[in-house]
Amino acid sequence: MQLLITISAFILCATALPQYRPRPVPRPVPGPIQPGRIIAILKQSQDVNVDGSYQWNYETENGIQAEERGALKAGSPDPILEATGGFSYTADDGTPIQLQYIANENGFQPQGAHLPTPPPIPAAILRSLEYNAAHPEEDEGNAPRPGRFG
Repeated sequence: MQLLITISAFILCATALPQYRPRPVPRPVPGPIQPGRIIAILKQSQDVNVDGSYQWNYETENGIQAEERGALKAGSPDPILEATGGFSYTADDGTPIQLQYIANENGFQPQGAHLPTPPPIPAAILRSLEYNAAHPEEDEGNAPRPGRFG
C-alpha cells in the first residue's frame, strides 16, 4: 500500500509541474511589404568571366532595379578591382531614389540627388584658401620650426 501511495504521489507531482512549451518567435516584417506577399524577380542575369570581370543586374516586380559591372583596372601595377553600378527604387514617401556609384582604390563614391551635400564654404574661409593657393612662398607649413628648447 505504501508503494502505491508513493507512486501515486510521484505521478501527481509530475503532472502538476508546469510543462515547457516553446513560445513562437515573432518574425520581423519589413517596412511597406505586406506579410505573406511575394515580390517576383522579373529579370535577372549574372556573368563572371575568367579574367575576373563580371556583371549582374536584376529587376523586381515592385520597381527595384540594380546593376553592377566590375573588372581589374587597366594600367595599374597592382591588381585593383573597379566596380561601377547603380540602383533605383521608390521610397516609402513616393520619392524616386536613384544612385550611381564607382568603387575603386579611392573607395566607394556614390552619386545621387537624394544624398546630403556639405554646406557651402564661408566667404572668409574661401578667400583665405584662395590667398594661400596664390602665395605658396608664404606657406610656413614646410619651414623648420624651433623646438621646445630651441
